[in-house]
Amino acid sequence: MAPHGGKSLPFLEAALPPFTVLNVLTMGASKGTPPYVNICEYKGWIMTDFMNTYHRLPVTFTRGEGAYLFDEAGKRYLDFTSGIGVNCLGHAYPALVQALSEQSAACIHVSNYFQSAVAKRFARKLVEACSGAGMKSVFLGNSGAEANECACKIARKYSLKKYGPGRHVIVTLRGSFHGRTVTMLSATGQDKFHKDFGPFTEGFIYAPPGDIPALDRALDNTVAGLLIEPVQGENGVRAQDAAYLEAAARFCAERDILLMFDEIQCGVGRTGSFLACEGFGIKPDVVTLAKALSGGVPVGAALAGEKAADVFAVGDHASTFGGNLLAAAAGLVVLETVHNAAFLKDITRKGDMIRDIIRSWNKPSVKDIRGKGLMIGIDIERDAWDVLETALEKGLLLLTAGAKTVRFLPPYTIRDEEIESGLRILRELV
Repeated sequence: MAPHGGKSLPFLEAALPPFTVLNVLTMGASKGTPPYVNICEYKGWIMTDFMNTYHRLPVTFTRGEGAYLFDEAGKRYLDFTSGIGVNCLGHAYPALVQALSEQSAACIHVSNYFQSAVAKRFARKLVEACSGAGMKSVFLGNSGAEANECACKIARKYSLKKYGPGRHVIVTLRGSFHGRTVTMLSATGQDKFHKDFGPFTEGFIYAPPGDIPALDRALDNTVAGLLIEPVQGENGVRAQDAAYLEAAARFCAERDILLMFDEIQCGVGRTGSFLACEGFGIKPDVVTLAKALSGGVPVGAALAGEKAADVFAVGDHASTFGGNLLAAAAGLVVLETVHNAAFLKDITRKGDMIRDIIRSWNKPSVKDIRGKGLMIGIDIERDAWDVLETALEKGLLLLTAGAKTVRFLPPYTIRDEEIESGLRILRELV
């Protein structure tokens, strides 16, 4: 039952109970509620039990199909978010449903004390899919933050073994986002994340993106690794300049610094090549993946090239759920579907289509359009969150990537007519 008396139409103010409406989202105890019960109030819509960590919108989804999600009342919403880039094949993709059903009936989890046939197949297929970028081995985990922490450990151990202590610094870029663990908050180059949870992990410094001389200076003899998002997602969907990435690769090769690409959001086909680094012609030493890799099942992966493939020894790193059988079975479906030249070409075509349609509007309120493939950001005059809320009412799901940036991460399987339908809604709002 919906928390507002069973009514599932949160946008009808008359359907909402007379709770106090707070400015945006607060947490506390509602009047008459015991103080040990946590209550989130958002425009009168109540959620209990969850910690106050998300700005959740007042809609509850019960199922999905293709590019659509459906709420408790059966209302259909066109999904331009794919769960923040996770549901890359859309919702209820038949081959994915079948693989998960069959695997769950066979076995759900085997610890890493032992071997699993499906996890071995997944690891092999993933390394093969990334071999064009020079990848040789993989560590499987559960999330992007975990994959990035693994990458940093690889860089530090590689440097320690070869050069001894004192060469452990990881350089990241201003505007970057690498995860929400204490260490990955340190890696994230945005000051707004560097509060409340200190002291943060030592050994991270930030270079300005696009500034080759500044990067040259930052990569001194204390540095073990350079961690870069080739396309920054949370910072407005901003692709790195090709010349900057080429310089980064050259500096790292000359100084024996591990070049690590965080492709948590932009990898697994999102930008029109299986790995975003391939689209730039760069072969990093380490690549991290998550989000789209298993089409909706939690997963993370850190892949290493020739230089770093054998850095870890037994006991150096581990994950209880890493290589989970459901994630592996789902990942095999994603790899079979996405690692395909024609499929990737269609991702590029659809992304070009979206950008071309928006440009054709010639709207002064649209200030900029950025992105690669189906990873797109548009800068607008309006507050992006207001657009997101209004779009929700009209049946379109969007993301933000900054105060005035609307972000699209639609499923790769979205149809042209669905793209056109969603953009007709958006055109009214920007």
